[in-house]
Amino acid sequence: MDQIISVVIPAFNEEKSIGKVVSDIDRNLVKHVIVVNNNSTDKTVQVASNAGAIVLDEKNKGYGWACLKGIAKTKELNTDIVVFLDGDYSDYPQEIIDVVAPILNEEMDLVIGSRVLGIREKGSLTPQQVFGNWLATRLIRIFYGASFTDLGPFRAIKSDVLEDLGMADKTYGWTIEMQIKAVKKKYKFKEVAVNYKKRIGVSKVSGTVKGTILAGIKIIFAVFKYRF
Repeated sequence: MDQIISVVIPAFNEEKSIGKVVSDIDRNLVKHVIVVNNNSTDKTVQVASNAGAIVLDEKNKGYGWACLKGIAKTKELNTDIVVFLDGDYSDYPQEIIDVVAPILNEEMDLVIGSRVLGIREKGSLTPQQVFGNWLATRLIRIFYGASFTDLGPFRAIKSDVLEDLGMADKTYGWTIEMQIKAVKKKYKFKEVAVNYKKRIGVSKVSGTVKGTILAGIKIIFAVFKYRF
C-alpha cells in the first residue's frame, strides 16, 4: 500500500521564499503540503495558497505551535509519514525523497536531515548555529547515549511514532524534544546528509541576538528536562 506523505511548513513572513519551497516539492511523492501561517504580516498566505499548499493559521507565535497545528491537520488527512521543512528555502525540497527513504525502505521511525553531513553554502549556518548544534548533540550523546550531528528542522517521522512522542514544546525546543523523546522510547532513527543554502530573508531566531540567546537556553534546558 502506498504511504501517504504530508509536508508541514511553519511560516512567518516568508512571502519571498514560500512559493519556491512549495513548488519544488515533488507532488508525485508528497500527497499534502501544509503551510502553517504563524501571524505573518506579508503575503505569505496568498503566495503559499497560489503555489498549491493547504494553508492554516496559527495565532500563537512559536515554531512548536505552528508544527502542532500542522500535525493536527495531518491526522485528519490520514497521513503515514510527516515531513517537516522550513519555509525560508534554505533546504532543498527535492531531497525529501532522501529523507523519507530510510522510513520507506529500512523501517526507520525517525530520519533527521543533517546539514553537518551535507554540503553547506558558505554563510548558510551562523557560527552560533554551528556551536549550538555541536553542544546540543554532544550533550545528547553524553546523557542519552545517542549520536546525532544536527538538530536540523528538515526531518521525517512516522505519524504513529509522532503521536506517541506527545510533542509539547511550543517554541525553540521542538527539534531537540523530538530527538530526545525518540531515543528514550527506543525508536529507530537515522541521519541522512542534506544540503543547505543561505536562506531568503533574515532568520527570526539566529538572525537576532535575542532569538539566538533564547534558543540556546531552551535547547540546553531541554537536554536536562527530558532526562528524568
